[in-house]
Amino acid sequence: MTTVNKKIYFDKSGYCFIGLLALAFLGFWNSYFSKFFTGQNDYTFYYHFHATMMIGWVGLLITQPLLIRQKKFRLHRLLGRVTYFMMPLLLISVLLVLNSGLKRIPEDESDKITFNLILFPFRDFILLSVAFLIGIYYRRKVHIHARAMIITGIVFIEPALFRFLGGVVFKNNGILAFYIGIGFILSLLIILIIMERKHKSGRWLFPSLFAIYSVAYLIAIFEIQLTFMDPFVRWFARLSLT
Repeated sequence: MTTVNKKIYFDKSGYCFIGLLALAFLGFWNSYFSKFFTGQNDYTFYYHFHATMMIGWVGLLITQPLLIRQKKFRLHRLLGRVTYFMMPLLLISVLLVLNSGLKRIPEDESDKITFNLILFPFRDFILLSVAFLIGIYYRRKVHIHARAMIITGIVFIEPALFRFLGGVVFKNNGILAFYIGIGFILSLLIILIIMERKHKSGRWLFPSLFAIYSVAYLIAIFEIQLTFMDPFVRWFARLSLT
């Protein structure tokens, strides 16, 4: 008797990222998108640049798997080359938003500029960088390449989800929204790990991501202060990037 193992069909992941795009609009509606219609949009260029790059990247995550399903491999490879420019621009946009946000903290409150303040954005910057490099390095090994690209999308789920839960679903209970968000992210990763447990190629990626997220959540929940990183963050805040 043959056993059919459940697995992830990577060429269908584009449909899932359509949901991510919808979640992003819902999560950032009150704080960002709605302000275009109310005339209250006072965000700087850096935030618009960051939003544009994020939407563009999710658009690629939707398009690329669909091109594979339609066997349009040539166009898939062409758009793949576009990511060589797009991901660096996305990473630059993250740094600009972080630098701009830190500069808003008054000088007499510089003690508030700590590494824990930017723990999640810093983690996401590293994850995006490493996942993209893995995806490019293993671009000819589809299982590793696809998982790495999926991870770049998973990174975007958390900020959109947390804002949706905290700003729409649980407006008066940010702590509950935070813990439910954590539960959702970790549950998603566990499901991916279980589905991929019998596949040899690339199955180390999702468990690695689970470990990184778990450590970051533990640091945040137990308020573990990583003070040795504070001088680096304050140096970054002083840079004339924005």
